[in-house]
Amino acid sequence: MSSKASLVPKNLILPFILVTTLFFAWGFANDITNPMVKAFSKIFRMSVTDGALVQLAFYGEYFVMAFPAALFIRKYSYKTGILLGLGLYALGALLFIPASMLGYYYPFLIAYFILTCGLSFLETSSNPYILSMGDERTATRRLNLAQAFNPIGSLLGMFAAMFFIQSRLNPMSTAERAQLSIEEFEAVKQADLQILIMPYVVVGLAVLLLFFVIRFTKMPKNADADHSLHLGHALKRIFSIPRYREGVIAQFFYVGVQIMAWTFIIQYGTRIFVNQGMTEQEGEILSQQYNIVAMAIFCVSRFICTFLLKYVSPGKLLMVLAVGGAVLTAGVIGFQDVYGLYCLVGVSACMSLMFPTIYGIALQGLGEDAKFGAAGLIMAILGGSIMPPLQAAIIDCHTIMGLPAVNVSFILPFVCFIVVMIYGYRSYTIHMK
Repeated sequence: MSSKASLVPKNLILPFILVTTLFFAWGFANDITNPMVKAFSKIFRMSVTDGALVQLAFYGEYFVMAFPAALFIRKYSYKTGILLGLGLYALGALLFIPASMLGYYYPFLIAYFILTCGLSFLETSSNPYILSMGDERTATRRLNLAQAFNPIGSLLGMFAAMFFIQSRLNPMSTAERAQLSIEEFEAVKQADLQILIMPYVVVGLAVLLLFFVIRFTKMPKNADADHSLHLGHALKRIFSIPRYREGVIAQFFYVGVQIMAWTFIIQYGTRIFVNQGMTEQEGEILSQQYNIVAMAIFCVSRFICTFLLKYVSPGKLLMVLAVGGAVLTAGVIGFQDVYGLYCLVGVSACMSLMFPTIYGIALQGLGEDAKFGAAGLIMAILGGSIMPPLQAAIIDCHTIMGLPAVNVSFILPFVCFIVVMIYGYRSYTIHMK
């Protein structure tokens, strides 16, 4: 790679910073949401599987809206797609207010669905937009740099979940809540819902502010020249490319493993700490602290991997990290004590590179077709919708062949890492030659 290839041209630094801010914004939404599986399960006295419907509503929307978002962006512009995404993000977050007033679970799922509709527009717009802001030779590094700010938002989301939600919810355990009368249960539920909605309301207002900043900022149109809507022809072209087709599959399994690892670390750690004599709430809060450490490791690793990409093939680095993730996940399955939790925390270091690198490899050389190509990769986020309920269903078995079901459930993330490993190997041995 030539040293003359600039990572971000000087005239695009401000647009690059503003679009990078969006990576932070949806990172916050993603990771304030992951602990809500456990929170909603307690608040509404539901199973883990029912609580995991949060992830189904959240990540399923990516699948539903990805191609409509791509068509919208193709017809108008990346900037317009970003503005619509921010508007829907804010609307979904603010809908938590009427959802809490109604006091039912499903209005929250609708709010999540609308919020994630906005995130789908943001991700479909922002990822290829960043790739277009400079030399194609530095596109994957540029996207990794922008994506490095995503886990910073995720960290803030985790802190918000722990300090403003989990630690303030009524400390009654799931079993104790099950013994309450209808009147007592409703009083506890309403109090908990008022606590739960506040971070979402604050972020909704912050997103509205970002909407107006971008609205009145001049953004580049370097990748908005073609407004034709020949979707069928474009899909035929891009899916005929093995590098892209296999990238969509790899992204599906990667997002699945990411959401499973960060969602069910709460269940995994809580079982360990309750067995050590802690209360359920104490175990949940301590597990979330481990989750925060995992995200911090993820964030640092993302910057390190962005640097390494100057010297190592993206596909080769992707393969090595996937192998590391599989080995650590085997430890998560095999250990039944805190060492398994250490392995689960370590998995985040291996995941850090994966999303933007798969994205960059798959979209390389697509040109204007990258808008539709991005939609396919965003649809692959469906993995984060399908995999967690499957894992939750395993966890609800409690024990499988004498082993804790939560340990056995991590067979699914193990399989996901194997798929990503194969894509990384094929990327540097076949696709990138």
